Amino acid sequence: MEYLERRVSMVDDRLEAVIEAVDPPELSEELAHVALAGGKRVRPAVTILACEACGGDADAAVDFAVAVELVHNASLVIDDIIDRSDIRRGTPSAWAEYGYGPAIIASDGLLGEAFALLSVNDQAMQVVAESMVELGEGEATELVARPSNEREYMELARRKTGALFRAAAELGAIAAGAGPLTVEAFGEYAERVGVAFQIRDDVLDATADADELGKPTGQDVQMDRPSVVQVTDLTPAEANQRAREQSDQALGALDAAEVEETDSIGYLRDLAEFVVVRER
Repeated sequence: MEYLERRVSMVDDRLEAVIEAVDPPELSEELAHVALAGGKRVRPAVTILACEACGGDADAAVDFAVAVELVHNASLVIDDIIDRSDIRRGTPSAWAEYGYGPAIIASDGLLGEAFALLSVNDQAMQVVAESMVELGEGEATELVARPSNEREYMELARRKTGALFRAAAELGAIAAGAGPLTVEAFGEYAERVGVAFQIRDDVLDATADADELGKPTGQDVQMDRPSVVQVTDLTPAEANQRAREQSDQALGALDAAEVEETDSIGYLRDLAEFVVVRER
């Protein structure tokens, strides 16, 4: 665990430095409120681990890892506005704390800092831009053409959650100088982990105890979000099985990458297993 904590700490230190340098101070404060309020840091961890798994050094991937976390947080600001959710990670959401206008500017600021970090590498820029197209199309679909069956739900989960996970892993492989087939294999791994993560998230929201989960439950129903439980005929157990299938395919993609067995690969395998059984 110390191995992973050191790498997440690298991301946190760089994230703090990037936000501290933002001008004016008021915008820096708003970005800090969003991005430094906690969070699992799963996506940036995937970036670092993918880089090391491909033979690269963690330091080479830190800026890309911070960038993907900034993009993720920018999307959460907009999600909270759409959902009128006034709490995020146990603190007031950006719009609840600062108002709608400043929150939207904060989201823009997070994206701007992300692309500044990515601008040193054209391939990295393309990867994240493509993931944002997918994310935007997913958000639009959710608003105007809600999924009504399992196939449509899975496509929405791929766009809204899987696409940025894919970008996170591909960025790590790119930072390591990996070839196109390896970049693709790590991207497929992470996309499937992201979909499994989203399915399990939906199940926990519908079935878990709020105290054990560490956050309110029943939010998908309250916010009228199209969770796997809401829009398919799957039982929670069947939905968990779908998550397991995605996890198994993620592990298959890692095997197809044919990289050397290292601690980083072990942690990526553990992540694919963990997202299916996590309880919070």
